[in-house]
Amino acid sequence: MDDSGLVTIQSAHSAAETLTRLEAVLKTKGIQVFARIDHAAGAVSVGLELRPTLLLIFGDPRAGTALMQADQRVGLDLPLKALIWEDAGGQAFVTYSDPRWIARRHGLTGPAVEAAGRLAAGLEGLANAATG
Repeated sequence: MDDSGLVTIQSAHSAAETLTRLEAVLKTKGIQVFARIDHAAGAVSVGLELRPTLLLIFGDPRAGTALMQADQRVGLDLPLKALIWEDAGGQAFVTYSDPRWIARRHGLTGPAVEAAGRLAAGLEGLANAATG
């Protein structure tokens, strides 16, 4: 994680395959996918070009509610999001906001910080499953 709170993991697959793998692992874990946003398709729709850039919005109330109970404004950062994108060389990556950074951003303490740590570990596992 860098100072921005972003975690980026290189994928061994294309952006499309990485997205498919991430959606599959989320489904296996019973995590709801709320939306899939294809930024590249949006760009094409207005006559612009953009390399593959896909945003997946997902979550599980069992994991995120504790953070919002501590400070409802955490809802600005939840549900979780993962950006699957390709660089100019065609290499795919997954980038997401580290839940521990989200907790720090909102000044959370105590059990909410512990919940953020568990959420971060789970998110890292999901991202690794999708990219490996």
